[in-house]
Amino acid sequence: MKNHLSPAIRLTVALLILTSVIYPLVVAGIAKLAPGGGAGETVTVKGRVVGYARIGQKFTEDRYFNSRPSAVDYNAASSAGSNKGPSNPDYLKAVQARIDTFVVHNPGVQKSEIPAELVTASGSGLDPDLSPAAAMIQVRRIAKVRGLATERLNQLIDEHTKGPLLGLFGPSTVNVLALNVALDELK
Repeated sequence: MKNHLSPAIRLTVALLILTSVIYPLVVAGIAKLAPGGGAGETVTVKGRVVGYARIGQKFTEDRYFNSRPSAVDYNAASSAGSNKGPSNPDYLKAVQARIDTFVVHNPGVQKSEIPAELVTASGSGLDPDLSPAAAMIQVRRIAKVRGLATERLNQLIDEHTKGPLLGLFGPSTVNVLALNVALDELK
């Protein structure tokens, strides 16, 4: 038994140092090379931080593009999904309530036209992006509230649409915070 105990303790200590000290230091060092130095990429307007580029935020006013719903109420400290399946009655009620709210705030939009991402929360609960289609379906509401031409809002969406990674991987996306900041800057 003594022959097995000593190597087991040494291996445990070595793995503890590797996974609790060395690995986190390496990851933190790599993060320092990222935009924002690992502290997050802030979005600043007129010298004031208005949010983070990679964390979804709540926009519910009719004058703004709505974000994707969040299962954690946009709390970055508790990033998570709801873990409710598509047949869960509570989940279905929440989705139906989001659909009903969307239709009330976007008259003329049919239930079948609403992109799923506008009524279902993402896995992290903090998705900062929408598809261009999810942004476009909100244009009539925003144009009416702000007194802007729909063509100008469509152009704004096009200007803020990022294509797939390397032109091959993933969907095109629109960052909701960047889009709303640009919307506020329109005259």
